[in-house]
Amino acid sequence: MTRFRLLRMFLWLSVVAWCIGANAKIYDLIVLACAWSASPPESLSLMPYGARFPVGPGEFFAPTSGATLIGAIGALICGWRTPASYRVWLFSSAILILALWVFTITAFWPSNHALFAAVSASPITAEGHAELIRRAHQWIAFDWCRVAMMLGGFVSAVRAISIPIRDVTPET
Repeated sequence: MTRFRLLRMFLWLSVVAWCIGANAKIYDLIVLACAWSASPPESLSLMPYGARFPVGPGEFFAPTSGATLIGAIGALICGWRTPASYRVWLFSSAILILALWVFTITAFWPSNHALFAAVSASPITAEGHAELIRRAHQWIAFDWCRVAMMLGGFVSAVRAISIPIRDVTPET
């Protein structure tokens, strides 16, 4: 199998995974997050985690983002010797999925922990209530940043796959 066939396979994986992940994230944000963030702390009971929900969002997004990472990094490796004007799209897709992971771990995991803890906590003080509202609103704002990163990664992968292979193959 040639390097360019592998490049195309990794690009297809990247495009499909970015598309599925970005669309699912938009749904998650508009439908689920709007419900649980509507009126904290009362609405936090609607968070899609725990025994009431058989599948948590992480169980969907982890494999989807893993496939995106494999596709983006695989495409970058296979397309390493392509012209720089093409390689920029490969780099963009790979950098955006890595940035998405770092952003999720550093910005969301601590917030998730605090929001989940609030669901089972004893009555909240006025300051705690204000902090929960601030965290929920921050979570929503940050999640829109994740959507923007995912759409950027999707556009990068689509742009790369839409360039004919003859235009990226070095002349012999």
